[in-house]
Amino acid sequence: MSFKFEKLLVWQKALDLSEIVNIVSKSFSKEELYELTSQIKLAADSISLNIAEGSTGQSNPEFGRFLGIALRSNVEVVGCIHIARRRNIISEKDYMDIYQRCEEILVMINALRKSLK
Repeated sequence: MSFKFEKLLVWQKALDLSEIVNIVSKSFSKEELYELTSQIKLAADSISLNIAEGSTGQSNPEFGRFLGIALRSNVEVVGCIHIARRRNIISEKDYMDIYQRCEEILVMINALRKSLK
């Protein structure tokens, strides 16, 4: 048996992003452990979790609301990587990888939201 969200490419991409963020954030300094590390990991996880939660047993408007939360979490990840780059705790390569993944997810979430209307 499968859940509706498991078939959504945007959910799969969000899950991939969460894994990349988890790997990259392990290199953040111990000083950031309870601040930026925690914040970026929670935001990244929130994207896939809100897509999953909103996808099943919800009306289209309610699913759209959950997608809006996922979208804001996606943007929060981008904000976190900007901070990480300014603090010199993320490489340019990792910054660009996460940024591009977030851009792709943003487009996909917006397209999914429009399809619900």
